[in-house]
Amino acid sequence: QVQLVESGGGSVQAGGSLRLSCVASGYTSRRSCWAWFRQVPGKEREGVAGLMSDGNKGYANSVKGRFTISRDNAKNTLFLEMNGLKPEDAAVYSCATAPQQCVGDFENLPDIFWTYWGQGTQVTVSS
Repeated sequence: QVQLVESGGGSVQAGGSLRLSCVASGYTSRRSCWAWFRQVPGKEREGVAGLMSDGNKGYANSVKGRFTISRDNAKNTLFLEMNGLKPEDAAVYSCATAPQQCVGDFENLPDIFWTYWGQGTQVTVSS
């Protein structure tokens, strides 16, 4: 069993930055897949960034060039560096992982692929 706990959310002004963390407890493999998602009430969950088993990273078009996903394997922690935040980035951000290997575009992976989810951390961006 893997537990994921996010932190780092908060309130910032447009143009500001935040760094989200997702600490994993329990066994995870270096070949596991990782991703960040976000959701606004009343809207579908959106994939934000993915880290594939081969180390490749993928981003939603809306965040490319502004967000960076990374992982510290020694600390079993996933990060999401968010710069140039916009009001439309406001959402609850959650991390997810799956023990299976994955390649290609993380946005093509169905929700059912992601085995473990965190509870989420709120990001608010004021204009």
